[in-house]
Amino acid sequence: MDPSASEGEKGSKEASLSADGHKDVEAGDDKLQRGLQSYHLQFIAIGGTIGTGLFLGSGEALATAGPVGCLIAYIFVGSIVFSIMASLGEMAAFIPVAGSFTVYASRFVDRSLGFAMGWIYWLSWSVTFALELVAAGVIIQYWDANLSIAIFIAIFWAVFTAANFLPIRWFGSFEMWFSSIKVVTIVGFIIFAICIDAGVGQHGYLGFHAWVNPGPFAEYVTTGNTGKFVGFWSVLVTAGFSYQGAELVGIGAGETHDPAKNVPKAIRWTFWGIVSLFVATVFFIGLLVPYDTPDLLIGTTDASASPLVIAANLAGVPVLPHIINAVLLTAVLSAANSTVYSGSRILVGLALEQNAPAFLTRTNKLGTPYAAVAVTSAIGLLAFLNLSENGGEVFGWLLNITAIAGFITWSCISVCHLRFMKALNFRGISRRELPYAAPLQPYLTWFGLFFCVLILLTNGFTVFMEWSTSDFFAAYVSLILFVVLFVGHKLVFWRKPVKIEDVDLDRDRVRQEEPVVVV
Repeated sequence: MDPSASEGEKGSKEASLSADGHKDVEAGDDKLQRGLQSYHLQFIAIGGTIGTGLFLGSGEALATAGPVGCLIAYIFVGSIVFSIMASLGEMAAFIPVAGSFTVYASRFVDRSLGFAMGWIYWLSWSVTFALELVAAGVIIQYWDANLSIAIFIAIFWAVFTAANFLPIRWFGSFEMWFSSIKVVTIVGFIIFAICIDAGVGQHGYLGFHAWVNPGPFAEYVTTGNTGKFVGFWSVLVTAGFSYQGAELVGIGAGETHDPAKNVPKAIRWTFWGIVSLFVATVFFIGLLVPYDTPDLLIGTTDASASPLVIAANLAGVPVLPHIINAVLLTAVLSAANSTVYSGSRILVGLALEQNAPAFLTRTNKLGTPYAAVAVTSAIGLLAFLNLSENGGEVFGWLLNITAIAGFITWSCISVCHLRFMKALNFRGISRRELPYAAPLQPYLTWFGLFFCVLILLTNGFTVFMEWSTSDFFAAYVSLILFVVLFVGHKLVFWRKPVKIEDVDLDRDRVRQEEPVVVV
């Protein structure tokens, strides 16, 4: 650790000594510095969550399910996110370690689960880094189509690789300002939408007209009520992809100052902040943009496909597309920054549990895991594949892996939490001793697990209505890869699941004189 740590941090380290004199992760073996505050964690999670999924993906979701179907889908997935965040918060406040849930999977359940979960989550974020680099170039082409995407891929790759080598305090502040732009934009859009809906636009008062004509629900694949349900269920995956990144609060727990206090606070504010912004945006988009608007399905990745821009154009405000395009650019760049951070910390967690090469835990004098950052960042160079036709096909298949990786991760987090609670009970540790006690347990965790698994298994159900081999693998390649990683690791190392009496609840645990129970 940095010898120049503040007195507050030193005191926290001293307080984290276990009864046998061994230090927990406050002075931990991963050598990461605890320079993040609660607000840093919140903005890192916001940076990784609010991006193209909300600004662009919500348009396709609206066209697929209609305004009410889309709204219900986002609220429903938001309830699943609440379950996951509560589960993760309880574990991360008790054992705040780099790698977070991948470490919990190895220690609480099965090392093979930690291996499979960690690697598919890392691959998801590292490939997403490449996706965001490509998206940034396409967004800039909105202003000048003659510019080469390759130039911006190279520039932004270098910038964000360098940013992730900064001390964690600087990185946290850097991401905070980036993410603030997105939050301000969404709040501004909500105010704009209220004004337009009240009659400021060229069409006068709108109210809930779009919910009546063309209607509250859209039909998808088939007709009637069945088609409306199919549309709603199809959008659940889109909503899940949009919310993916909220769990980054747990990833940052290993570098958070006073995690017993700051992690629960960050979990709470991150959930309510993200869900309220998402639900409000989807609600007002549904009021301003009829779901049968042709522009919702034009398939571009710049501002012209954003429902926010479409809403402005319908209201007769032509200047907004340029503003939204600039915000889209900052959203993509902020997400790119967060992906390298999260991917590198997952690699550290994998290495600490001997599920990845040990050199990935190496840090410089600033506490930055430079080896893990370099490996994660290198995957971003796959963005150049998108510049050639054949390479674009390969890149497209890599992106399919990211589609439902979030639901796989959320399912595993729920499994870890159920095992965690069982281990607490076995050890005779009361939930009142936890820094953060999640509400409605264990029912809330079972709720999240059930629906995550259900969505995982049914996310490609439309393929069975109109068979397509390529669509089948696009829908289930993530799940297939997860199973291959799990079974492959199990066959090679032949590790048995962790017995309940062997679950490690002491290593990296934060000790505190008085428990802080947050419900």
